[in-house]
Amino acid sequence: MFRLACFLLISASLAVGQTDWPHFRGPLFTGEAPEANPPVEWSETRNLRWKTELPGLGHSSPIVWGDQIFLTSAIPVGDPLPEPKFSGREGAHNNLPITHRQRFVVLSVDRQSGELLWETQVNEALPHEGGHETGSLASASIVTDGERVYAFFGSYGLFCLDLDGRVIWTANFGAMHSKHGHGEGASPLVANDFVIVNWDHEEDSSLSAFDRRTGELQWQTKRDEKTSWASPIAAKVDGKMQVIVSGTKAVRGYDLETGDVIWECGPLSANVVASPLYQDGVVYAMSSYTFQAGFAVRISDGAKGDLSGSDRVLWRRTRRTPYIPTPLLTDGVLYFLAHYQGVLSRVVAETGEEATGPFRIPGMREVYASPVAAKGRLYFVDRSGATLVLSSDPEPKPLALNQLDDRFSATPALSGDMLILRGERHLYGIQAAD
Repeated sequence: MFRLACFLLISASLAVGQTDWPHFRGPLFTGEAPEANPPVEWSETRNLRWKTELPGLGHSSPIVWGDQIFLTSAIPVGDPLPEPKFSGREGAHNNLPITHRQRFVVLSVDRQSGELLWETQVNEALPHEGGHETGSLASASIVTDGERVYAFFGSYGLFCLDLDGRVIWTANFGAMHSKHGHGEGASPLVANDFVIVNWDHEEDSSLSAFDRRTGELQWQTKRDEKTSWASPIAAKVDGKMQVIVSGTKAVRGYDLETGDVIWECGPLSANVVASPLYQDGVVYAMSSYTFQAGFAVRISDGAKGDLSGSDRVLWRRTRRTPYIPTPLLTDGVLYFLAHYQGVLSRVVAETGEEATGPFRIPGMREVYASPVAAKGRLYFVDRSGATLVLSSDPEPKPLALNQLDDRFSATPALSGDMLILRGERHLYGIQAAD
């Protein structure tokens, strides 16, 4: 019942339809699409409605509004540099060299046909950091309010476009310097009249709110944090909207109108990638890098200040928490992978109880994409091109292991009866044949 209420609330504020996936974690910020019914089985020759070649490289997840799919990419342009360059950041390792200038583009693809509707270049620049060897220069996912789309390329700008690809406004932040030079990737958030950007890096970190119509800065709050890749989410708590953002020291709730910190709870590990989740007055936050950490904290009924040692913390765990993929929350159960490998935990969200599992799930070895859910089914995408579909039973059962000829780091989108997968070379529309 609460899932439906949340869906109706978000649908009312954004006029979300049954095919819409406006944010990389979907309409509820939890990874679930309550109205979707994607296929269970597919391949390069089965239940493949279309397959579209993509320019450049990007790990941004596709989002969907109506019959438009939006995503970003970075495309090398011009002659290569005489010598490849590296960022030179302290502790840099396993990074890509900088070899070319890049065109930063926003793409729109037709949901029905897979046809590229438009491509808009929003910037061209020589990157100052190449990022991790498994990353990309277009890793932050677009977000939409149904009227415009908002694309964030970190150091290379925040851009508002209309649905026909015309740039309406831009905002620039200067150069971000990520830990080890590993790159940028936190996605923006649209909440009420604001576009929210998390700018956590090795120098002055902040959370900023822009007027979604004009691009004017409304507030900016300093964050006592270093690099994170966690995307902010929005929640209506005690009748007021909050922005919730994870960081190494704490996950925090901010007043949407003012940017003031309302509450915080920690700690999480360094290099936070997984975004928080919210449902029924409770925030769930997890990380795994220097150590494993995860907890549930009740923020409804007037939570304020540091909640870390209070009885508002419902449970904590220090094992098998995720590093890169954000957990999935569906039907009162949290699903998450250990670090980014194929060991699945199934935890009752309210109590933290793990009555069954953990489960070693087949075909999953290196998972960057966050899991998604629909119709009691769970979808996990491996970088090898495999997608495992599991039942949501207390003892999850493999329903299918599907293979495509690409590599996948982006979180999939669920849209009606379609699963949309963004690979390194192609965008796939997966739909059961009539």
